Formats: sequence, C-alpha cells, structure tokens
Amino acid sequence: MSVLLETSAGDIVIDLLVDYAPKLCENFLKLCKLKYYNFSPIHSIQPNYSFQTGDPLGPLSPHSDGGTSVWGLLSGSPADKTFPAFFHPKLKHRERGTVSMATVPDPKDPDVRLAASQFLITLGDNTESLDGRAAVFGKVAEGFDTLEKINNAIVDEKGHPLVDIRIKHTFVLDDPYPDPVELGFREPSKSPEPTKEQLATVRIAEDEELVDAEADEKAAEEAERRKREREAAAQALTLEMIGDLPFAEVKPPENVLFVCKLNPVTTDEDLELIFSRFGKILSCEVIRDRKTGDSLQYAFIEFEDKKSCEEAYFKMDGVLIDDRRIHVDFSQSVARLSEVWRREENEKRRRAAAKKAGGSGGGWGGIKELEKWRKYRNEEVEEDEGRGYRMVHDVEEFRRKGEKERKERSRSRSRSRRERSKERSPPRRRSRTPRRGSRSPRRDRGRDRDRYGRDRDRERDRDNRNPDRDRERDRNHDRDRGYHRRDRSRDRGRDRDRERYRRDDRR
Repeated sequence: MSVLLETSAGDIVIDLLVDYAPKLCENFLKLCKLKYYNFSPIHSIQPNYSFQTGDPLGPLSPHSDGGTSVWGLLSGSPADKTFPAFFHPKLKHRERGTVSMATVPDPKDPDVRLAASQFLITLGDNTESLDGRAAVFGKVAEGFDTLEKINNAIVDEKGHPLVDIRIKHTFVLDDPYPDPVELGFREPSKSPEPTKEQLATVRIAEDEELVDAEADEKAAEEAERRKREREAAAQALTLEMIGDLPFAEVKPPENVLFVCKLNPVTTDEDLELIFSRFGKILSCEVIRDRKTGDSLQYAFIEFEDKKSCEEAYFKMDGVLIDDRRIHVDFSQSVARLSEVWRREENEKRRRAAAKKAGGSGGGWGGIKELEKWRKYRNEEVEEDEGRGYRMVHDVEEFRRKGEKERKERSRSRSRSRRERSKERSPPRRRSRTPRRGSRSPRRDRGRDRDRYGRDRDRERDRDNRNPDRDRERDRNHDRDRGYHRRDRSRDRGRDRDRERYRRDDRR
C-alpha cells in the first residue's frame, strides 16, 4: 500500500504499514483520495530532525483549524474531527524517512493521544524523542533527494520556509480499504483549485526568484562587461597574429583626437590653428591618398597632454568648419605606435646583428639582415663569442673541409690503383742460367719450358681454388668507382655553394 506525494521540492513515495497501524493508514489513504492535502504547506522544518504538514491552511493562517480526520470531514461533526491514535510497540523513529501522525493529548484522558490529519516525516536518524508523541504508520520508499532539499531549505526562526514548499497532488497507488460510501464519500474527478484562504498564506511562491532587482541589474552589467572584454581580447590577439597590432595588449593613446567629416579643402594648418586654443599641439595631420594626394576627409590631432585633448573633444564635436559639421572622437588607432615600435625593434635587431657579425659575414648564417629566431618578444639578442657561426658553416670552413676531403680521396685512389695493379700483374720469373756440363742446349730449353708451364698450371689451379677472391676484387672496384662518382658530384655542389656565398658577400 503506497501513496505518492507530489511536492514543489520533488516527489515522495510512502509505503504504509497497514498491518501495524490500520486505522492511521485508512485515515491517511482516504484523505489523500479526497485531495484533502492538496496545496498544504510544509512547515515546522527542523534540519536533520523532521518537518510537518497535513493542514490545508497551515499555522500561519488565522482561519486554520489544525486539520480534521476523514470521518470528521465526511460527517461534519466536531466529535469526529479527531480519533485515538494507536502506538505499536515495534514502530519507532529510528531512521530517516519515518512517517508518523502528529498527535495531541486528549483533554479528558491524558494517557490517550488524538490524531487528525497532520503528519511528520523525519529528516535524520535517531529521532527517538518523537516516540510516544507521534504515531508511526509508514516509511519513505522513494524521494530521499526531496527530503534533502527540504532539509536544506531557508527557514525563519519558527521553521517556516522562506520560499513556499507545498503538496501539489496526492496519488493513491494501492488502497486495501473500502470507501465509506454511507458517509457520502466521493472521490473527486480532478484536483481542486486552491481556496482564497490558502492563497492568502503564500509568502514567496516557488516560481519567484529571490534576487534583488538592483543586484540583478548590476550582475547583468558585470557579465556583459566581462563578455565584451573577452571578445576584445580575442580580437586583439587575432590582429596581433595577422600583424596589424604590435602586440595584443597595446592601447590607443589618450592624447590623440580623431576628426572626421572634414571638407576636402581643409588643410593641416587650418585644423592646427583651430584646435591650438585648447593646448599645445604636437602634430596635426590630414590623411591623404598616397597616389593623388587628395584629402580622405579625416585627420589625427595629437595634443601635449590628456586634459587639452578632453577639452577639445567636449567643445569641438559638431562644430562647423569650412561648411562641414565635423565629428570629433578619441582616436582608437595604434598605427603610429605600431610603426614606432617596429622601427625601434628593427633598429635594435640590426645593431645586435651588426655587433654579432663584426662588420663582415652578414647578420646570421652569412646573410645580411638575418638574425637568430627568438621565442619571446622582449628577449634580448645574445651575442656570440668569436667570429664564426654556431648553426651554419662559413666559407673558410667549407674550403678547408673540401680540401681535406679531396686529399683523402686522391690518396685512397692512388692506393687502390697500386693494389689493383699488383694483383693483376703476373709473378716475376728469375732468369735461369744453363747448368754447367749440360749435355744439350735444346734439352735445357725444353726443361725450362716444362718448368714454366708447370708454374703457370699451378697458378691457374690456385686461382680456380679461390674464385671468391676475384668476385670480391670486382665488387671493390665497382664500389670505388661509385664513391668517386659521388665525391665528384659532392665537390661540384660545394663549389656552387661557395660561389653563392661569395656573391652574397659582394652584395
């Protein structure tokens, strides 16, 4: 047996203990069916302890009668308004979410306590002090987050919430008791509208915002200001990235006026004469077309101090000059600041590059007006010690390295030629003199021929036994020829690099 309470703080599902408190459960179920609890305020909120509800008008209404039971509601008899509450010995207030009927002592019998329609729900554990004063008849099954919201509500000294928390609707999920039709019980087809007495008890409705109008306006203005600042910072960063601003944090000068809607015949001298009565003018320039020299009908006037600039702004806006009504505003241009900053930075870089190069070899890497990359804008260019370069090779180093490599290549080529000629040349034969006492010179020549043939056959056999030697020798020869070809192409590339460096130095 369950009942769903729909409150302005959330939904609460209550399981009824019909076996332990049947009459209390029947009274609660029938009142929920009759929509008696609709728009009842939640009051007497004690954080981490309990809250109370069930009176349709609440304790703040002078017309409140404290609530009535379902039998008193149906019969209209004051005697049936309350009924004796039953306290089961096993039902205690031991846990959060315990539902119990509020009771008062019977004037006739102090040992008997009477219940009507109001009930309590505990907001914390160990609330045994309610035992004997409130009769337990159910427990919260769902909606503990709603209990937490009620527990954290802002209340006054009497426990009444500052913003109204009320029961909107009640839904009976299961009712085991028959309806007392004989008493005129009739379930309404829809929830009734709040009465005038109930509406009069509203303090601050749930849909009203607890925000001061002035504070809300200030908060909106502050949020709009922060939004504009973020947008301006993003736009300035974009302009810095594309090179229109020297850096994103730059601000326009406060002593420069922007004058527009000028007559094309108005000159710099005319404007300077007219605006000079407000203070000393450092510069006055009418912007003109670069090609034709015609006036673009706007100008910038720079004063010596900010005060003179502000005075001219307030008094010269809308003044008639040369039959034209001009418009004056503070300048938002940083073009001149950007130009000055770039000029100073470029000059600083040129000086650093000149010191570093020592008057020869260019700024960085042998190229003039080239400097080392810097990560941060304000980082000073550090000077290298010595005349050489750190990241590239100079011309002398290229020349020394090339000469050394050529010498090594020529030495290796001569060595390889000697080795190849030595391997390919036949072995030297010793001259043999005929023996003394030889019988026949023809026989000696034949013997020498046979010996030479045997040596040649022996050498051929030795070569046949080692065929890998010839293949290795041929591979070495081919590799040497490839190395020589790559060395010659590398030499030609280095010669072209040295010639390009010489031409850059002459420039």
